[in-house]
Amino acid sequence: MAAQRDNTNDEIRELLRAARARVPLDAAELLAQEPIARIEAVLRKLPPAMSRLILAELPEELRPEITFTNFTEPPVPGEVSELMEPAIGVLTSGTTIEAAIEYLREAESASDITYLYVVDNNAQLLGLIVIRDLLLAQPGQAVDQIMIRRPFSLRPEQEIKDAILAAIRRHYPVYPVVNAEGALVGIVRGWRLAQRQVIEVSAQAGRMVGVTGEQIDTPIWEAFRKRHIWLQINLCTAFLAGLVVSMFEETITQVVVLAAFLPILAGQSGNTGCQALAISLRGLTLGNFDKIPRHKLIVKEAMLGVMNGLGTGLVAAVAMFFYAGSQPGGNALMLGLVILLAMVGACLSSGVSGVLIPLILRRFGHDPATASSIFLTTVTDIVGMGLMLLLATTLVV
Repeated sequence: MAAQRDNTNDEIRELLRAARARVPLDAAELLAQEPIARIEAVLRKLPPAMSRLILAELPEELRPEITFTNFTEPPVPGEVSELMEPAIGVLTSGTTIEAAIEYLREAESASDITYLYVVDNNAQLLGLIVIRDLLLAQPGQAVDQIMIRRPFSLRPEQEIKDAILAAIRRHYPVYPVVNAEGALVGIVRGWRLAQRQVIEVSAQAGRMVGVTGEQIDTPIWEAFRKRHIWLQINLCTAFLAGLVVSMFEETITQVVVLAAFLPILAGQSGNTGCQALAISLRGLTLGNFDKIPRHKLIVKEAMLGVMNGLGTGLVAAVAMFFYAGSQPGGNALMLGLVILLAMVGACLSSGVSGVLIPLILRRFGHDPATASSIFLTTVTDIVGMGLMLLLATTLVV
């Protein structure tokens, strides 16, 4: 009977290792072939977040039979506790090196232990031990002599985005999690933070156009509800750009060639702004704004806007010169100058806006990736087209 129980434990350990190494769908397919009791035993030992993901991928006929609840209570979304798993490799202060090595030999999941954690009698974290240092130490030494004291740690109530920013410059494989009293309550593996960071960055493209939390299998009415409100907001801001153009209706009537270059100017300045916006959003996500003063980044984007505006503006000015020259009464030289100056001004303003808009939105507590592109489009259209028409009115008409 004891041998059968040992074989069962070995099988569970093997399944546990395999489940940890696979994505939730593959892990669910693996576990679906096992008895219910074995599935429950594996899920109990996995991190709560992973257990929920695997459970969601299991065949529907199996889910009602899995009755335990240790992982079904959802953690606080967006906090470190969501990614936390039980701490393993915990030793008490005063443990000898010999005893620590023996602990590793007898541990059921020694391959999952990256660091050993030293705690006092109240479970307060005193330090951690790197396995390499453990192997090089003398057997009679105490773990306290070789541990790294006051190691970097996370808090369970800490927001995941803040934990990512704190961990991104450290690149540790595992982070201990302590509560307000300093007691060790769990660990978070570095790859989980990296995975969440990748998800956050990849979701920015959707949020920039109002597609938040939508997947390819999202029901049509829910997708409509998520998208349409942002399209309405975008329509309202587009009316502002249309109002600016209508103010110079007489100029467009007299210099018809300007109409052909309005979308060119808007598109070029919009692309310049989107480049600056993408860099800014990436910097906010990765915490790079802490390394570079904001005013330096604004000056940099302003200079890039002028440089890009000059480069593209010269090409557009030559095109305007020949196009206006082919029209009767074209005033080609001045129109070429108008396009050049307007392109420089539009690219300058869009580059600066690409930095300022997400910073302002974050300052007022809004997600910079959600609405930045809408406001950026409004600014680039109004400034770009308004500047070109104003210059044309002043210099040509």
